[in-house]
Amino acid sequence: MCSRIQWKADGQPVIVGRNMDWTARMGTKLMAMPRGIERDGLTDVNPLQWTSKYGSVVSAVWDCATADGLNDAGLNVNLLYLAESKYGERDPSRPGLSVALWVQYFLDTCATVAEAVEAAKSFQIQPIELIHKGEKADAPVHLSFSDPSGDSAIVEVLDGETQIHHGPQYNVMTNSPPFDEQLVLLKQYEGLGGKKPIPGTMEAEDRFARGAFYLTKLPDDPGSYQAAVAGVLSVIRNMATPFGANDPVRPNISATIWRSISDCTNKRYYFEFCDMPNVVWVDLANLNLDAGAPTLIFDLAADLEASGEVSGKFKPTDPLVFQKAGTVVTWRPAA
Repeated sequence: MCSRIQWKADGQPVIVGRNMDWTARMGTKLMAMPRGIERDGLTDVNPLQWTSKYGSVVSAVWDCATADGLNDAGLNVNLLYLAESKYGERDPSRPGLSVALWVQYFLDTCATVAEAVEAAKSFQIQPIELIHKGEKADAPVHLSFSDPSGDSAIVEVLDGETQIHHGPQYNVMTNSPPFDEQLVLLKQYEGLGGKKPIPGTMEAEDRFARGAFYLTKLPDDPGSYQAAVAGVLSVIRNMATPFGANDPVRPNISATIWRSISDCTNKRYYFEFCDMPNVVWVDLANLNLDAGAPTLIFDLAADLEASGEVSGKFKPTDPLVFQKAGTVVTWRPAA
């Protein structure tokens, strides 16, 4: 499930593209989260507590979790599937955080990748329960961070231990195997250290190689802002999985159902559903993200002709009710 790339060239904006791959619709909606919201980590014991310092635009899934987003400081956070994630036994001495809030916590509290990396060490993630093909799964996921400086980081939880790869060189991410193994596999391909041709399958390690290879082909000077965004779109679309290609056993081999582009420099968030031809975007400066402002929502699936900048289409809504750790996500797509 999912791919992510980050592109930065001198004099150009920092742009992040991600694909969301999953076996079914997720009820994804864009939401604007204002500053000043008090939140709870939603664990039974010693939940993490905080008040949102930054406003954000997010992709909310299943009406209970944040999967992706960009805050008004320019920090971008992406949640991707990692089958090898193991969160470990609960340590009640450490503040706990439901994985449904993992992305939101960093968007709420951090302005830079460096801040997010330090914060990631200070609490313990606890899973929610997903149902895939009738079987429960402990929401095995990992995170990526990007900011306007071009800094980047990948965060994984393996056997209860937080593993972090921090630096601008970590600009590609997919799924299994864990990130350190992906980096070793990458060196076997032409243009990346080896002699094998760039692979074309749907496997996560092959999507990783394609992303890394094609990022090197983007021009340092694309000629225009539009061309810069289009270049990142061209690479992340090349990493997509087509409809009908779902693996019946592995959720990390699923069709790409939506895609986002985060311009960390200009604080602009792009979004598209892969079964629709139109791309929408939001300039965060056009939204009221002040403390006390309402949570806002825009549902592209209910506005099929929307395109371009859509901040004017966001409407007040009830705050998102995040999924408590240890409970089962019961959302089902409408008939």
